[in-house]
Amino acid sequence: MHKVQQAAGYLFLIAVSVVSVFPFLWMIVSATNKSLDVTKGTLLPGSHFAENLQHLLEQADMGRALMNSAEISIITTVLSLVIASLAGYGFEIYRSKAKDIVFNILLLSMMIPFASLMVPLYRMFASVSQTFPVIGIDTFAAVILPTVTTAFLIFFFRQSTKMFPRDILEAGRIDGLSEIGVFFRIYVPTMKTTYAAAAIITFMASWNSYLWPLVALQSPENQTLPLLISNLGSSYSPDYGVIMTAIVIATLPAAILFFIMQKHFVAGMLGSVK
Repeated sequence: MHKVQQAAGYLFLIAVSVVSVFPFLWMIVSATNKSLDVTKGTLLPGSHFAENLQHLLEQADMGRALMNSAEISIITTVLSLVIASLAGYGFEIYRSKAKDIVFNILLLSMMIPFASLMVPLYRMFASVSQTFPVIGIDTFAAVILPTVTTAFLIFFFRQSTKMFPRDILEAGRIDGLSEIGVFFRIYVPTMKTTYAAAAIITFMASWNSYLWPLVALQSPENQTLPLLISNLGSSYSPDYGVIMTAIVIATLPAAILFFIMQKHFVAGMLGSVK
């Protein structure tokens, strides 16, 4: 009976794995086929990947969009990690009733959908464009600043900080380190798995962001990869082989980052501190 249950469990996991992996396999296979074969639902690899890639480079500035997405995502990730970790560290290490109230209000902001904030955000950045065009509409700053950190990320760092050994902080203070020194020389290296998990979450969210960049970025030379792929699919007769090739290229950086930092990501999500 135990073996039957174990076999049933394995079969269930195999079925779930196939369902999870199938969209990625179909995406890769479709990138090697012509548009007609993709619409037919062909599941066998073809020999048209080089042709699709050539057509993609002819139709769109893939390199510029790739660099735009990379620049926005990297800057957003770095700033988010610094700001969110400082906030989470401060909320937990220097606790008070007032800070707890502020933190609870911050958590309530997670209930507000971002779509409802787009109009006031757009009007704010449009008004700023007249005096500070560097951070106005159609700039990377307009995309980065509203998403530079989130209530979830601050909550994530605060929860991880609950497991941080306070004796280490006290030892650093006794040794003469300032609070900034304690944070950057003790807290940051110790919480590297938490930073890794937060980096993956933030990078992938920024890399795949579509709605706000669609509103904020208006020049073709500033478009990111999701916007470019959307434009490829909005033509009168979209070439699905070319679109799938673009999606494969857009997926690779985030997938590579995840697989490189997979162990740290799992440890960070579990809240372990080494």
